[in-house]
Amino acid sequence: MMSTKAGDPGAFRDFDLSRVPSPCFVVDEAAIERNLRILADVGTRSGAHMLSALKAFSMFSLAPLVRKYLSGTCASGIYEARLGREEYGGEVATYCAAFRDSDIDEILSLSDHIIFNSPAQKARFLTRCQQAGKSVGLRINPEHSEGEVEKYDPCAPCSRLGTPVSLLDAAAFDGVDGLHMHTLCEQGFEPLARTWAAVEPQIKPYLAGLKWLNFGGGHHITRSDYDREALIRFIRQIRETYDVEVYLEPGEAVAFDAGILVGEVLDLPSNTMPLAITDISATCHMPDVIEAPYRPALLDEDDVGLTYRLGGPSCLAGDVIGDYTWAQPLQIGQRFAFLDQAHYSMVKTNTFNGIPLPSIALWNSDTDDLSVIKRFSYLDFKDRLS
Repeated sequence: MMSTKAGDPGAFRDFDLSRVPSPCFVVDEAAIERNLRILADVGTRSGAHMLSALKAFSMFSLAPLVRKYLSGTCASGIYEARLGREEYGGEVATYCAAFRDSDIDEILSLSDHIIFNSPAQKARFLTRCQQAGKSVGLRINPEHSEGEVEKYDPCAPCSRLGTPVSLLDAAAFDGVDGLHMHTLCEQGFEPLARTWAAVEPQIKPYLAGLKWLNFGGGHHITRSDYDREALIRFIRQIRETYDVEVYLEPGEAVAFDAGILVGEVLDLPSNTMPLAITDISATCHMPDVIEAPYRPALLDEDDVGLTYRLGGPSCLAGDVIGDYTWAQPLQIGQRFAFLDQAHYSMVKTNTFNGIPLPSIALWNSDTDDLSVIKRFSYLDFKDRLS
């Protein structure tokens, strides 16, 4: 069953959608800064290092703003590590499910922490890490599932992400400075507390020899109902009890409710029900709609009226966004927008069928300043091919 992804229109309710080309991601710089202030406050009061997860939001034009509030970035491979080092500065922590031998020296030159997915990978590259003077981490699987969608649950059965805690032994910790666990997906504090309660007894014998713990991402810290005071107490207790540094890797929390994806109605055919073909493609511009699946929230959707099934312009039969209701019949050329699209949607776009990538605009809801900072062309499609 498809669920609606949460979305608060905030200042976008007053934004004139005709001010940008279509399709276009519009990111509110003021909303990003509000999120960053919250994250920085939690980091300061708890003593945690806050790293921005580039896999979720890597709009590097905002890197100076991120750098102002957070400790650095976390990367999922060599290109993100390079982006983090070149554009963001601060600490760079790099994790990958498996590192290539040909990449490891460059990754080490870019990273402060390198986190391995398995004891075998750690053992293979440990000497090179030590020679480079880098902090070494190991990702573990707490074998405690809190995920709502199995596809996005790192602790699902047969998961390839992290070493199951039941398989850890003293040899696995040889040369390891810290543990990493990423088990959540857009969740509150309580799932983190339950996960720690499940895994702490199993790793407690090894904690005395560690320098840091990294609780990964998936924490919706900037959501209004997140229990931030409980998180702060939790982090303080762990730091005091085990004398370790604590890292968090907010991704969606950095850009939560800070961006929209503007589209336009191209055609209005009918087949059993009203249809709307739009210049937004689920498969090209919001792949999670198909992969998860989820139903993105529509700006100013009506409860009663005429319901249309929205789909993209591609030839994929399943390029369907969902069913949405307007009080008045749609018109060709009419603009609309999906909410909360700054994180993950922007980084996952592709050019299947030669469909153009959405432009990227930066807006400031406090000043109303607007700039289209990126327009993609035919060459962006062609240069990926051979």
